[in-house]
Amino acid sequence: MTSFALTPTQIQQFQDDGYLVVEELFNAREVELMYKIGKADRERKTWDVADTGGGVSKIWLDNDLHEDIFSAVVRSRRIVDSMETLLGGEVYHYHHKMTIKEPLVAGAWEWHQDYGYWYHNGCLFPYMASCMVAVDRATLDNGCMQVIRGSHHMGRVEHGSVAGQTGADMERVNQALERLERVYCPLSPGSALFFHCNTLHYSGPNKSPNPRWAFIACYNAARNNPYKQSGHPSYSPLEKWDDSRVQEAGEAQLAGAG
Repeated sequence: MTSFALTPTQIQQFQDDGYLVVEELFNAREVELMYKIGKADRERKTWDVADTGGGVSKIWLDNDLHEDIFSAVVRSRRIVDSMETLLGGEVYHYHHKMTIKEPLVAGAWEWHQDYGYWYHNGCLFPYMASCMVAVDRATLDNGCMQVIRGSHHMGRVEHGSVAGQTGADMERVNQALERLERVYCPLSPGSALFFHCNTLHYSGPNKSPNPRWAFIACYNAARNNPYKQSGHPSYSPLEKWDDSRVQEAGEAQLAGAG
Protein backbone atom coordinates (compact mmCIF):
# COMPACT_ATOMS: atom_id res chain seq x y z
CA MET A 1 0.00 0.00 0.00
CA THR A 2 1.09 3.56 -0.62
CA SER A 3 -0.03 6.56 1.36
CA PHE A 4 1.35 9.28 -0.89
CA ALA A 5 -0.17 10.76 -4.04
CA LEU A 6 0.47 14.06 -5.77
CA THR A 7 -2.28 16.64 -5.60
CA PRO A 8 -3.61 18.43 -8.69
CA THR A 9 -1.87 21.59 -7.44
CA GLN A 10 1.48 19.81 -7.21
CA ILE A 11 1.06 18.31 -10.67
CA GLN A 12 0.29 21.72 -12.14
CA GLN A 13 3.28 23.26 -10.38
CA PHE A 14 5.60 20.68 -11.93
CA GLN A 15 4.14 21.31 -15.37
CA ASP A 16 4.43 25.08 -14.98
CA ASP A 17 7.75 25.34 -13.13
CA GLY A 18 9.64 22.20 -14.11
CA TYR A 19 10.24 21.16 -10.51
CA LEU A 20 8.40 20.25 -7.32
CA VAL A 21 9.54 20.00 -3.71
CA VAL A 22 7.83 17.39 -1.53
CA GLU A 23 8.61 17.69 2.16
CA GLU A 24 9.32 14.54 4.19
CA LEU A 25 8.68 12.09 1.36
CA PHE A 26 10.82 9.64 3.34
CA ASN A 27 10.60 9.31 7.10
CA ALA A 28 13.36 9.72 9.66
CA ARG A 29 14.17 6.00 9.99
CA GLU A 30 14.31 5.50 6.22
CA VAL A 31 16.72 8.42 5.89
CA GLU A 32 18.79 7.18 8.83
CA LEU A 33 19.16 3.82 7.07
CA MET A 34 20.15 5.49 3.79
CA TYR A 35 22.67 7.58 5.70
CA LYS A 36 24.22 4.70 7.65
CA ILE A 37 24.33 2.30 4.72
CA GLY A 38 25.56 4.87 2.23
CA LYS A 39 28.34 6.21 4.42
CA ALA A 40 29.46 2.77 5.59
CA ASP A 41 29.81 1.45 2.04
CA ARG A 42 33.52 1.32 1.28
CA GLU A 43 33.19 -1.02 -1.73
CA ARG A 44 31.08 1.33 -3.83
CA LYS A 45 33.23 2.95 -6.51
CA THR A 46 33.03 6.73 -6.63
CA TRP A 47 34.71 9.12 -8.99
CA ASP A 48 35.74 12.75 -8.73
CA VAL A 49 34.08 15.49 -10.77
CA ALA A 50 35.88 18.82 -11.06
CA ASP A 51 34.19 22.21 -11.42
CA THR A 52 35.43 25.44 -13.01
CA GLY A 53 36.63 26.79 -9.66
CA GLY A 54 38.97 23.92 -8.87
CA GLY A 55 36.60 22.18 -6.46
CA VAL A 56 35.83 18.47 -6.66
CA SER A 57 32.62 16.59 -5.86
CA LYS A 58 32.16 12.83 -5.81
CA ILE A 59 29.51 10.63 -7.33
CA TRP A 60 28.58 6.98 -7.62
CA LEU A 61 26.13 5.71 -10.21
CA ASP A 62 24.32 2.42 -10.77
CA ASN A 63 22.39 1.29 -13.86
CA ASP A 64 21.16 -1.88 -12.15
CA LEU A 65 18.67 -2.61 -9.41
CA HIS A 66 19.51 -4.85 -6.47
CA GLU A 67 17.97 -5.86 -3.14
CA ASP A 68 19.47 -2.88 -1.30
CA ILE A 69 17.78 0.15 0.21
CA PHE A 70 18.64 2.44 -2.69
CA SER A 71 17.01 0.11 -5.21
CA ALA A 72 14.00 -0.06 -2.89
CA VAL A 73 13.78 3.73 -3.00
CA VAL A 74 13.94 3.63 -6.81
CA ARG A 75 11.11 1.08 -6.93
CA SER A 76 8.99 2.70 -4.20
CA ARG A 77 5.48 3.60 -5.24
CA ARG A 78 5.69 7.05 -3.72
CA ILE A 79 8.27 7.94 -6.37
CA VAL A 80 7.31 5.69 -9.29
CA ASP A 81 3.58 6.47 -9.16
CA SER A 82 4.45 10.17 -8.92
CA MET A 83 6.79 9.95 -11.91
CA GLU A 84 4.14 8.18 -13.97
CA THR A 85 1.68 10.93 -13.12
CA LEU A 86 4.15 13.68 -13.99
CA LEU A 87 5.39 12.07 -17.22
CA GLY A 88 1.99 10.82 -18.36
CA GLY A 89 2.49 7.07 -18.48
CA GLU A 90 4.64 4.09 -17.58
CA VAL A 91 8.24 4.81 -16.61
CA TYR A 92 11.32 2.66 -16.15
CA HIS A 93 14.52 2.97 -14.15
CA TYR A 94 17.16 4.88 -16.15
CA HIS A 95 19.79 4.90 -13.41
CA HIS A 96 20.35 6.09 -9.85
CA LYS A 97 23.25 7.83 -8.16
CA MET A 98 24.56 9.51 -5.04
CA THR A 99 26.15 12.95 -5.29
CA ILE A 100 28.59 13.65 -2.49
CA LYS A 101 29.85 17.05 -1.39
CA GLU A 102 32.39 16.74 1.37
CA PRO A 103 32.77 19.59 3.89
CA LEU A 104 34.72 22.68 2.79
CA VAL A 105 36.33 21.08 -0.27
CA ALA A 106 33.52 19.92 -2.56
CA GLY A 107 32.88 21.84 -5.74
CA ALA A 108 29.86 22.97 -7.70
CA TRP A 109 27.73 21.14 -10.23
CA GLU A 110 27.68 23.58 -13.15
CA TRP A 111 24.48 24.77 -14.83
CA HIS A 112 23.04 22.03 -17.01
CA GLN A 113 19.96 20.13 -18.12
CA ASP A 114 20.00 16.37 -17.73
CA TYR A 115 18.55 16.05 -21.24
CA GLY A 116 21.49 18.11 -22.44
CA TYR A 117 23.48 14.87 -22.46
CA TRP A 118 20.77 12.19 -22.18
CA TYR A 119 19.74 13.39 -25.65
CA HIS A 120 22.91 11.78 -26.99
CA ASN A 121 21.89 8.44 -25.51
CA GLY A 122 19.21 8.00 -28.16
CA CYS A 123 16.24 9.34 -26.19
CA LEU A 124 14.16 11.15 -28.82
CA PHE A 125 11.89 13.02 -26.43
CA PRO A 126 12.42 14.78 -23.10
CA TYR A 127 9.97 12.45 -21.36
CA MET A 128 12.40 12.03 -18.49
CA ALA A 129 12.70 13.29 -14.92
CA SER A 130 14.54 12.73 -11.66
CA CYS A 131 13.77 12.67 -7.98
CA MET A 132 16.49 13.88 -5.62
CA VAL A 133 16.17 12.81 -1.97
CA ALA A 134 18.18 14.69 0.65
CA VAL A 135 20.22 12.29 2.78
CA ASP A 136 21.96 15.13 4.59
CA ARG A 137 20.34 18.51 5.16
CA ALA A 138 20.88 20.61 2.04
CA THR A 139 21.47 24.32 2.66
CA LEU A 140 22.78 27.31 0.77
CA ASP A 141 26.11 26.93 2.60
CA ASN A 142 26.68 23.30 1.66
CA GLY A 143 25.54 23.60 -1.94
CA CYS A 144 21.81 22.92 -2.22
CA MET A 145 20.21 22.62 -5.65
CA GLN A 146 19.25 25.75 -7.55
CA VAL A 147 16.78 25.68 -10.45
CA ILE A 148 15.58 28.21 -12.99
CA ARG A 149 11.81 28.22 -12.70
CA GLY A 150 10.10 27.44 -16.00
CA SER A 151 13.35 26.84 -17.89
CA HIS A 152 12.14 23.44 -19.10
CA HIS A 153 9.88 25.35 -21.51
CA MET A 154 13.01 26.56 -23.32
CA GLY A 155 13.65 23.11 -24.73
CA ARG A 156 17.05 21.54 -24.86
CA VAL A 157 20.01 23.95 -24.66
CA GLU A 158 23.35 23.17 -26.30
CA HIS A 159 25.87 21.60 -23.92
CA GLY A 160 29.61 21.12 -23.96
CA SER A 161 32.57 20.21 -21.80
CA VAL A 162 32.95 22.42 -18.71
CA ALA A 163 35.92 21.42 -16.51
CA GLY A 164 35.16 17.78 -15.68
CA GLN A 165 31.45 18.12 -16.38
CA THR A 166 28.92 18.63 -19.17
CA GLY A 167 27.52 22.14 -18.91
CA ALA A 168 24.90 24.24 -20.65
CA ASP A 169 25.66 27.13 -23.00
CA MET A 170 26.17 29.97 -20.51
CA GLU A 171 24.97 32.61 -22.96
CA ARG A 172 21.55 30.95 -22.82
CA VAL A 173 21.76 30.32 -19.10
CA ASN A 174 22.55 33.98 -18.38
CA GLN A 175 19.65 35.11 -20.54
CA ALA A 176 17.37 32.69 -18.71
CA LEU A 177 18.58 34.07 -15.36
CA GLU A 178 17.68 37.59 -16.50
CA ARG A 179 14.15 36.63 -17.53
CA LEU A 180 13.22 33.80 -15.18
CA GLU A 181 13.46 33.23 -11.44
CA ARG A 182 16.39 31.45 -9.83
CA VAL A 183 15.02 29.29 -7.00
CA TYR A 184 17.14 27.87 -4.17
CA CYS A 185 15.94 24.48 -2.96
CA PRO A 186 17.15 23.76 0.58
CA LEU A 187 15.92 20.36 1.73
CA SER A 188 15.61 18.66 5.09
CA PRO A 189 16.66 15.00 5.21
CA GLY A 190 13.98 12.86 3.57
CA SER A 191 12.49 15.70 1.54
CA ALA A 192 12.56 15.36 -2.23
CA LEU A 193 12.91 17.47 -5.33
CA PHE A 194 11.25 16.22 -8.52
CA PHE A 195 12.64 17.96 -11.62
CA HIS A 196 12.11 17.74 -15.37
CA CYS A 197 15.05 16.71 -17.54
CA ASN A 198 15.04 20.10 -19.32
CA THR A 199 15.02 22.15 -16.12
CA LEU A 200 18.25 24.11 -15.83
CA HIS A 201 19.84 23.41 -12.46
CA TYR A 202 23.05 24.06 -10.54
CA SER A 203 24.43 23.46 -7.07
CA GLY A 204 27.13 25.55 -5.46
CA PRO A 205 30.29 24.44 -3.68
CA ASN A 206 30.16 23.17 -0.12
CA LYS A 207 31.60 26.00 1.98
CA SER A 208 30.29 24.57 5.24
CA PRO A 209 31.69 22.07 7.77
CA ASN A 210 28.76 19.76 6.97
CA PRO A 211 28.57 17.12 4.21
CA ARG A 212 25.84 17.15 1.58
CA TRP A 213 24.83 13.74 0.27
CA ALA A 214 21.87 13.52 -2.11
CA PHE A 215 20.38 10.40 -3.69
CA ILE A 216 18.95 10.83 -7.20
CA ALA A 217 16.65 8.35 -8.96
CA CYS A 218 16.28 8.96 -12.71
CA TYR A 219 13.45 7.70 -14.91
CA ASN A 220 12.58 7.54 -18.59
CA ALA A 221 9.12 7.07 -20.07
CA ALA A 222 8.54 3.59 -21.45
CA ARG A 223 7.30 5.17 -24.70
CA ASN A 224 10.67 6.96 -25.01
CA ASN A 225 12.77 3.81 -25.31
CA PRO A 226 16.19 4.83 -26.73
CA TYR A 227 16.79 3.99 -30.38
CA LYS A 228 20.41 3.02 -29.68
CA GLN A 229 22.46 1.52 -26.89
CA SER A 230 24.26 3.78 -24.45
CA GLY A 231 25.71 3.65 -20.97
CA HIS A 232 22.20 3.61 -19.48
CA PRO A 233 19.61 0.87 -19.93
CA SER A 234 16.85 0.54 -22.48
CA TYR A 235 13.28 -0.13 -21.40
CA SER A 236 12.44 -3.02 -19.15
CA PRO A 237 9.37 -3.19 -16.91
CA LEU A 238 9.93 -1.69 -13.47
CA GLU A 239 8.54 -3.69 -10.57
CA LYS A 240 6.94 -1.31 -8.09
CA TRP A 241 7.41 -2.01 -4.41
CA ASP A 242 5.13 -0.98 -1.59
CA ASP A 243 6.62 1.88 0.37
CA SER A 244 7.09 -0.28 3.46
CA ARG A 245 9.81 -2.23 1.66
CA VAL A 246 12.22 0.70 1.80
CA GLN A 247 12.67 0.33 5.53
CA GLU A 248 12.48 -3.47 5.34
CA ALA A 249 15.30 -3.56 2.78
CA GLY A 250 17.36 -1.13 4.79
CA GLU A 251 16.96 -2.98 8.07
CA ALA A 252 17.91 -6.29 6.41
CA GLN A 253 20.93 -4.71 4.73
CA LEU A 254 22.12 -3.07 7.92
CA ALA A 255 21.69 -6.30 9.87
CA GLY A 256 23.63 -8.20 7.19
CA ALA A 257 26.46 -5.68 7.30
CA GLY A 258 26.72 -6.08 11.05
